[in-house]
Amino acid sequence: MYYRMGDKSQKLSFDDRLRLMYSKGSRYYEDEPVADSSIEDIDMDFVASYCRKIGYAKSPEEYIRQNKSYIVTKSGRLEMSGAAILLFGKDPQQYFQRARIRFIRYDGTEAKVGAEMNVIKDKVFTGRILDMVEKTLAFVRDQIKEHTYLGTEGKFVTTPEFPEFVWKEIIINAATHRDYSIKGTDIQVKMFDDRIVVESPGNLPGIVRLNNMRQVHFSRNPKIAAFLHEYDYVQEFGEGVDRMYKEMEKAGLPAPEYKDVAFMLHATIRNGINVVDNVADNHAAVIKLSATEQEILEHLQNSPTLSAGPYRLHGNRYQTADFPAGIARFPWQAGMVCLLRLAAGKRCRQAADISGRACPAVWRCRGAVYHAASVF
Repeated sequence: MYYRMGDKSQKLSFDDRLRLMYSKGSRYYEDEPVADSSIEDIDMDFVASYCRKIGYAKSPEEYIRQNKSYIVTKSGRLEMSGAAILLFGKDPQQYFQRARIRFIRYDGTEAKVGAEMNVIKDKVFTGRILDMVEKTLAFVRDQIKEHTYLGTEGKFVTTPEFPEFVWKEIIINAATHRDYSIKGTDIQVKMFDDRIVVESPGNLPGIVRLNNMRQVHFSRNPKIAAFLHEYDYVQEFGEGVDRMYKEMEKAGLPAPEYKDVAFMLHATIRNGINVVDNVADNHAAVIKLSATEQEILEHLQNSPTLSAGPYRLHGNRYQTADFPAGIARFPWQAGMVCLLRLAAGKRCRQAADISGRACPAVWRCRGAVYHAASVF
């Protein structure tokens, strides 16, 4: 068998041909027998708990022996399928050493190496697929920042930097749809100051492409997907990806990004923070400034500190607290007339809303962290 690459044809090895069949769905790797495995490798206590969950009345061993081809005959020997080991195994990593999820937290917006290495957290999650998913989600939840701001009804509102459904979905999708035939690497969840990137072994499967993935659903591992659906992790009919786009748009954040890189699929979600050149010692963050905003920015740059105001611009009366130079942000939201946005780690002074009540010193709007000035 040959594979067309550009203007040349390349002969595929046996492993390449298998991987192509797995990708097209004409064969599923999760159904392949795991060499030297046996039913003794299955955790029957866990199978029993699963049987109770789905209402299966027979014994755990009968479930394994009589359902979903979890036992495969090879050369006259009974061996467990990949799905059986990954879902119900006592120690799945005995046979799939890199079937694990690794979380890496970087300080900053890029990964550095050597003397500049900026990894501040590095944790590996192992076990059955359900264990890995649950432990990873619990750990990542503690890494997600939350921001509190004054809502339009005068009440404080707390929102996470990423919609919960979205960051959970890209991790669950990776565990569900990764190519487990690729043995040399694991799923990596990389968290930066401005984004989360999930790198999963395997390209987009079947007929799924970057330009149709919101509408087309194809499962590389249908048994694994069905299992996680029982625990409400996998969505029906593949609506999860489309909902991710809608949730990000609703939160005012950039759309999810997907790209194939060699044999890995990269999924990226961004929190809207884009740190660029400095305004007063590199602590200001700028996003898509309008002409009016740019004029305000220049005004602030020329006035390292501003009094409590007021001052005028284009006939409008504005006021700022006694901040270091920052960025005034328009249009305003939640009753704020002038917003000063500084990078994470900088604190601002107390502001007041129109009725004199205390406003949050730090609040969030369309994915960005703001420091607020007072209103009229």
